[in-house]
Amino acid sequence: MTSPVQATPDHQPGLVARLSAEALGSMFVVVAAVGVGIFSNPGGAPLPVALATGLTVTVAMLAFGHVSGGHFNPVITLGNLIAGRIRAVAAVAYVAAQIIGSVVGAALIYFVVTTVPVLTEARAAFDVVAPGFGEHASAQTQMAGVLLVEVLGSALIVAVFLGATTGRRAVPAMAPFAVGLAMAVLLQFGQVLGNIPFNPARATGQAFFSSSWALEGLWLFWVAPLMGAALAGLAFRGFQGLSRATDAGAEDVQAGNDGINDAFDEVDEQAGDAEEKEAAAKSETASSLPAPSAPAGDDARDFFDGKKG
Repeated sequence: MTSPVQATPDHQPGLVARLSAEALGSMFVVVAAVGVGIFSNPGGAPLPVALATGLTVTVAMLAFGHVSGGHFNPVITLGNLIAGRIRAVAAVAYVAAQIIGSVVGAALIYFVVTTVPVLTEARAAFDVVAPGFGEHASAQTQMAGVLLVEVLGSALIVAVFLGATTGRRAVPAMAPFAVGLAMAVLLQFGQVLGNIPFNPARATGQAFFSSSWALEGLWLFWVAPLMGAALAGLAFRGFQGLSRATDAGAEDVQAGNDGINDAFDEVDEQAGDAEEKEAAAKSETASSLPAPSAPAGDDARDFFDGKKG
């Protein structure tokens, strides 16, 4: 499993610590998202909710990412599972911790709402921020539209998370900012269509304290985002396979070039050996020949000079 702040295997936190971090981070996200949503106007002014949620995701990843990896969302956990970066047992435990943290966060906001005199009906207040479609969406968005946006948005969030935390050129320390900004941008779009959270755990926590229609339509906000996460995870695995194949091909080409260079080196060595053998043979031939005799003209000159006689 890859986290925004890499840890060595020897110092990886235990499962209990990671689950606690996931629960706390999920609770933090829901408290900010639901609290700001209820005490503002998410339908008419979605920016405060989107910005608050995106910043909370960034802060939570910075605070707890080095412990658990900073998922806080079942779609990110599923994407990591399909990408081969987390084990199945740990992934199931992560999702359970995220749901528990989200429900606790929603319960805290529900208690706060009950203490506000102007909000006479707490469930009606939660209905304002609960995800829905059709007549329960602020823009009356039909189920097909909500499903498509959930699939696309969840796939993009998972792609941003995996891309920002994996690879030789990735900068894991920047992952919280990338994921938080992506979440803020997508929520700005999803709020208007139907309070689309791109987070099944958050949708579950809100539905528990909303009217019955929120629980009845909750299935869509699990199926659609998980479909998007699966698509992003599969695409990530495919890109990893292509990258490895490219690296292997480059190594094969380099090995082939080395083989060609070795062959030329061997030819050069053989040519050098032949030249050395030819030079040695000429030297041996020259040494075996008799020494040249003195020319006749030299004897006659010695006679006339009086050196012989």
